[in-house]
Amino acid sequence: MKADILVVDDDAAHRRMLEVVLTEQGRRVHQAPDGETAVAAVRERFFDLILMDIRMGGMDGISALEAIRRVSPAIPVILMTAYASVETAVSALKKGASDYITKPLNTDELGIIVEKALAHRRLERENRFLKQRLKDRYAFDRIIGGSPALAAVFDMMAQVAPTEATVLITGESGTGKELIANAIHANSPRSAGPFVAINCAALPEELLESELFGHEKGAFTGAVSSRRGRFQMAEGGSIFLDEIGEMRPRLQVKLLRVLQERSFEPVGASRSVSVDTRVLAATNRNLKDEIHAGRFREDLFYRLNVVNIHLPPLRERGEDILPLADHFLRKYAERNNRLIKGFAPRAVDILMRHDWPGNVRELENLVERAVILSRGERIGAGDLPPALRQAHETASDSIVDDGIDAAYPNGSGGRSLKEVEREMILRTLSETGGNRTQAADILGISRRTLQLKLKAYGVNP
Repeated sequence: MKADILVVDDDAAHRRMLEVVLTEQGRRVHQAPDGETAVAAVRERFFDLILMDIRMGGMDGISALEAIRRVSPAIPVILMTAYASVETAVSALKKGASDYITKPLNTDELGIIVEKALAHRRLERENRFLKQRLKDRYAFDRIIGGSPALAAVFDMMAQVAPTEATVLITGESGTGKELIANAIHANSPRSAGPFVAINCAALPEELLESELFGHEKGAFTGAVSSRRGRFQMAEGGSIFLDEIGEMRPRLQVKLLRVLQERSFEPVGASRSVSVDTRVLAATNRNLKDEIHAGRFREDLFYRLNVVNIHLPPLRERGEDILPLADHFLRKYAERNNRLIKGFAPRAVDILMRHDWPGNVRELENLVERAVILSRGERIGAGDLPPALRQAHETASDSIVDDGIDAAYPNGSGGRSLKEVEREMILRTLSETGGNRTQAADILGISRRTLQLKLKAYGVNP
């Protein structure tokens, strides 16, 4: 698709010369004789790039640049200047110009500067589009949460997804590393190709080698026919090697060759097979410790760790606990045909106090169990596992929870449970003179839970 370039110059002959040069370079050129016309043109239509002289009658290039930035700040503007005005051009860069070029123009230099600006513009668009796709597709569907820690993960995903870089995803078990790998693939140029996952810890070494690289007929007992491996199945797409830290050293050598040469030999074969597959890997181990212990190859680590995405544990992103719990509640209530509206206050507080050593997987299993066992319209503290209740619930906690439930069963009594809870919290906070630690103690909830509830009510925590 041809780029639309607006040339702004009060010298008609110079505009025509630029039109010829840029058209020959495959651009579509529009002209404006002064700054005022250029600003009006930007208001009326879209341009990929503006090439503008600084010294013009009427509105000069600097003033036009500032006006254009107010109308459409994303359009790159390249300024043209005479040798004597280089300082002015450099100053203009600080006001938002993308680049500048000196007169008389060198057509080769002009082509390079224009292409650089257009390429940067395309990259910005792709990044915005990718970030939106990541947000729309995963933020509320599969990858739930809005904590700063998770936002940093999304930013890294948006940067790495459109590339061919090998990615190593680290984090504790149950944090959702495969979801991250899937999201990277789904938002990459390889998204039309297959996404093939394999757990390197789930198979013995011999079977894992065959699964990864395939085998020839008769390669071992039971190999009655040739079989393609996962790398070949992922041709044109991505392969996800989960628990890569469990792979034995002999297979690590073979994997290293795939990363270096994009080829391998199936088990029992004497020929090499070339493969075009992007590698995404994950581990819950500290691979640097594994290297020092002699269990993992250092050269393989650096091949895998081109880009590292660390997924923080759930205990470090407490803001994501309730959105995740609500998501799993809806999921399993629908699957089990149960009418459950939410969580009781005490259940919420217990969930917020827990450290979640099993991370998101533990939370999902707990909510599924609670949905199945619950007999009311809300999941209460009594629906949670006894060990969890005993660790985080006191006698006063039960009294507070029971008192709310008795006063307003099923969220009725003329007001919803949420309204009653909000009034009780704000009233207690008022009575303590705004002391949130004291208010949390009186309410029998943690300070973190109180902070989150106040944030939900629109009160600055």
